[in-house]
Amino acid sequence: MDDQDYILFENYLLDELSETEKDAFETRLKTDSKFNESFNTYKELSSFLEHKFQNEATSTAFQNNLKNISKTYFEKQDAPIKVISFKPWQFVAAASVLLLIGITLFNTFSSPVYEDFANHNAISLTVRGEQDALLNTAENAFNTKDFTKADEAFKSLMLIDKDNAELQFYRAISSLELNKFDTAESLLIALSKGQSAYKNKAIWYLALSKLKQKEYDDCVEILKTIPEEAEDYNAAQKLIKKLD
Repeated sequence: MDDQDYILFENYLLDELSETEKDAFETRLKTDSKFNESFNTYKELSSFLEHKFQNEATSTAFQNNLKNISKTYFEKQDAPIKVISFKPWQFVAAASVLLLIGITLFNTFSSPVYEDFANHNAISLTVRGEQDALLNTAENAFNTKDFTKADEAFKSLMLIDKDNAELQFYRAISSLELNKFDTAESLLIALSKGQSAYKNKAIWYLALSKLKQKEYDDCVEILKTIPEEAEDYNAAQKLIKKLD
């Protein structure tokens, strides 16, 4: 991103843009995915750093230490202090470095979240029959992330074919996206104990359900049961390291 974009982010968050500028900014958020991603990262980072430095006691101690260090340093100086002037581009460069450091710290110390790991691929349901219209509705709703509609469609399909593992799995994900944890976990547990092609995927999403609910200990224990041959094994190991 350009340095100008970060200035734009800050002005938007401070509500200092004109109505025309604000409309243009929000339109770009909707049409430019990289711009949207950078803005969300900047916004989360700003909130994170603000929270970190709001502790008054820490701030006071820091200021006192700074004063003591400053006093000690300047008492030792016999020669006049040389004033160094900075050009505007140097301030921009320094700000960029600080932002990069801040993003690194944010990614290092912030807890992992469900959205970081729940990457749903587009689906194409293999089951076909008299319910093609309903199947198409379920597919399209899931692929466009309309999980309310998808959940209802999969629920209806399961009334017709309740033992279909494929339908159970995608209804579980739809329910999980809607925070219907009891429904999602009931389906995922059943799949994880079965022998279908969705067995290991069900274990992975069961762990993600616990992650979404911030039940980190349970999440780790479930992740440890994912076998090495599973598609999500490496992602599971990465998540374990972040949670340990």
